[in-house]
Amino acid sequence: MGGRAGPNPRVRRAETRYTRAVPPPPGPRMFRTLLIANRGEIAVRIARTARRLGIETVAVYSDADADALHVASADRAFRLGPAPARESYLSIPRLLDVAARAGADALHPGYGFLSENADFAAACAAAGIVFVGPPPAAMRAMGSKSAAKALMQRAGVPVLPGYHGDDQDPDLLAAEAARTGFPLLIKAVAGGGGRGMRVVTAPEGFAAALASARQEAASAFGDDRVLIERYLQRPRHIEVQVFADTHGGAVHLFERDCSAQRRHQKILEEAPAPGLDPGRRAAMGAAAVACAHAVGYVGAGTVEFVTEGNGFFFLEMNTRLQVEHPVTEMITGLDLVEWQLRIAAGERLPAAQGDIHASGHAIEVRLYAEDPARDFAPSVGRIAALRLPPDGAGVRVDTGVRAGDTVSVHYDAMLAKLICHGPTRAEALARLRHALAFCEIAGVASNLDLLGRIAAHPAFAAGGIDTGFIAREAATLLAPQAAPPAEVLAAAALGVLLHEAAEAAVGSADPQSPWRARDGWWLNAAPERVLDFHTEATACPVRLCRAGTGWRIAAAGAVFAVARAVEGPDGRLTTDLDGARETVGFTRLGGTILLRRQGLTWRLTLPDPVAAAEAEDGAGGRLVAPIPGQVTDVRASPGQAVARGAVLVVLEAMKTVFRLTAPADAVVAEVACAPGDTVTDGQVLMRFADPPAAGAQDDRATAADAGGV
Repeated sequence: MGGRAGPNPRVRRAETRYTRAVPPPPGPRMFRTLLIANRGEIAVRIARTARRLGIETVAVYSDADADALHVASADRAFRLGPAPARESYLSIPRLLDVAARAGADALHPGYGFLSENADFAAACAAAGIVFVGPPPAAMRAMGSKSAAKALMQRAGVPVLPGYHGDDQDPDLLAAEAARTGFPLLIKAVAGGGGRGMRVVTAPEGFAAALASARQEAASAFGDDRVLIERYLQRPRHIEVQVFADTHGGAVHLFERDCSAQRRHQKILEEAPAPGLDPGRRAAMGAAAVACAHAVGYVGAGTVEFVTEGNGFFFLEMNTRLQVEHPVTEMITGLDLVEWQLRIAAGERLPAAQGDIHASGHAIEVRLYAEDPARDFAPSVGRIAALRLPPDGAGVRVDTGVRAGDTVSVHYDAMLAKLICHGPTRAEALARLRHALAFCEIAGVASNLDLLGRIAAHPAFAAGGIDTGFIAREAATLLAPQAAPPAEVLAAAALGVLLHEAAEAAVGSADPQSPWRARDGWWLNAAPERVLDFHTEATACPVRLCRAGTGWRIAAAGAVFAVARAVEGPDGRLTTDLDGARETVGFTRLGGTILLRRQGLTWRLTLPDPVAAAEAEDGAGGRLVAPIPGQVTDVRASPGQAVARGAVLVVLEAMKTVFRLTAPADAVVAEVACAPGDTVTDGQVLMRFADPPAAGAQDDRATAADAGGV
């Protein structure tokens, strides 16, 4: 890896935030108005670069996104339609209508939605709008995994052994599976994001896995065709960023390691790939450029490989900008969105291969609204608190949400991307750990603590993990949280006291009233109080006793003298326990308290005995929705006997398929949903005549065999 490239007037260095408009260099005319046909953080990020280049930006939004950050980040914005994506962000006629009304001469699709839809790219061209992406022919060539692998074989790019043919007869597929050998992977031909993908370890499991993969593929992509390929036991997922122009030029911008995955979905990426020798790096870069040439590619693309041992194999090509593109920007200093716009405007590549160099190391993590403890089920609701580190000193944050926004059931659950860069991998990782400890998320479940555990894991610190790392280390990475330490309980108790005092003050209109005081003073008494906090597994009582102007707190076997407890304007709580001053994150949502301390999130409840008694309703004997979504299949009817674990309802939400299972052996008494119904979190879907046996799982069904996001 070399040092940074020397000055080049055609190469624009990436910035963390773009605020200065820079006119394009002489050459083809840059666009006047850019329609950004996407939402969330990628729409915000595209608008940033366009603004710096002096291009007017036009946002689009659904009813669910009317007040979203990406709308506020653009110069103008137009409503597309209702919240469901098929009626808004996936509607080609509505997008083209907005482009015409806005006078847009170019359209950037971002990633996801219609970014790899060849028909959309062709429709833009027919309407006289430049599509910032590859030509439709290149999209179609790479859109089918089977056709793409056949094309790569002809181009001399190595591919995994398997079956990529058009004949989808189940018997033929079973025979090809036997020829390929086990373990193997069934993959949707039109798939992506882990959907329509199943690992099969033995012949007897092939038929069921095939049926399951096909059903999910048909639901997600409208295409149930699959391919079969050898399943590598401990592969690494490494991808190469490529760019090509309309003048026949093509280059690569080095590789990214995307091996940290859950359910075949990336959550952490880094560049360069740790431990990749120079010879392998050069060979993969050359193969990626050959791939781009083979399909007549134009613009930004990513060629994905799996590697094991000394071999690397073509996986697929993503014909768009990738979520993880910022790590490439951080090591090269280049703005990839600017490159996309310049190439789409007809310019040559801004730099030749020999002028592109990398410096240091970058790591990106994706902050998702999801619950790792519930098989990474997406979490929806209002973001009550969101605290992200400021940009600068090797830290960059890309986000499309703010505190107060709502995570909707209709779209992807990603909240933000946190990218850290350093001269070495060790320094980049140290910055990442510090930045993650700074973050706070409340109101929705998140993977924040999981990311912190990954960053702190010795195997990840050593570099070169494979795609099975998270599943293999689940006992550590996904372990239930231990009992909270005394300092956490003391801080939670002080936070509750401050909140109660603030509520009492609001309740008094007289500014001189003693009820407005927040010092907890009592007349002729030294009050004592016990707060009965609970975690999921344990009761954690905290005893507070007034001691002069402060408090004395007993919790988890420790006793603290409290001299200070102050809530700052940012909502964070500063405490002084026995002379040790500390600031922690504190959020109270009804009876739930979230406390963020030293990079860990502690969730406590403070039960209301009256409310708990009223809620006691013998909740067993029901199947309820674990998340808002749409029912796509109901597999039982009233009077039918079902066995524990049998799939009863299939629910789709936030690009994930949930197969809800019977909590116990029972008889279905009532079916309260039908295919096509939109249901809310906790809504009853079925009732059973016989209640679940003692010790059966909770009636809030788990996402058994959930598909990818």
